[in-house]
Amino acid sequence: MPLKNHFEDIPTLNLTPMIDVLFLLIIFFMVGTKFIESERRIELKLPQVKPGGALTAAPEKKVINVYRDGQIMLDHKSVTLDQLTDRLSAARRQYKALGVVVRGDGATTFQTIANVLNACKQAEIADLAISVDLAHAEKHHVRR
Repeated sequence: MPLKNHFEDIPTLNLTPMIDVLFLLIIFFMVGTKFIESERRIELKLPQVKPGGALTAAPEKKVINVYRDGQIMLDHKSVTLDQLTDRLSAARRQYKALGVVVRGDGATTFQTIANVLNACKQAEIADLAISVDLAHAEKHHVRR
């Protein structure tokens, strides 16, 4: 078995690429700060406006309840189909992306629900949802 008589050289670490990148970053940040200083020296009088106040948050979805006897409630007030269409149209004029949730009693006729959905369509409501209970909901009532 031959014995090694010479020792292997330790590999050298070439730092040239790392130093190049470091110099490029230094130059980039030095030039960038020069641009900021030149922008500060621009004499420009900006137009002035009155303070507008805070933007209002989007309203919550309107909830329409349809009871077993056919009674329709909007905002805890009993309404007819025509009144429902008018109120939804007025609310939509104030906020274009108004959302509506229809909650109907399981024993009510589908025709009543269909009439309510049609009233929402006439009011041009695009964000429409129907609330139901899951059949196998455990202790916690899950609404969708």
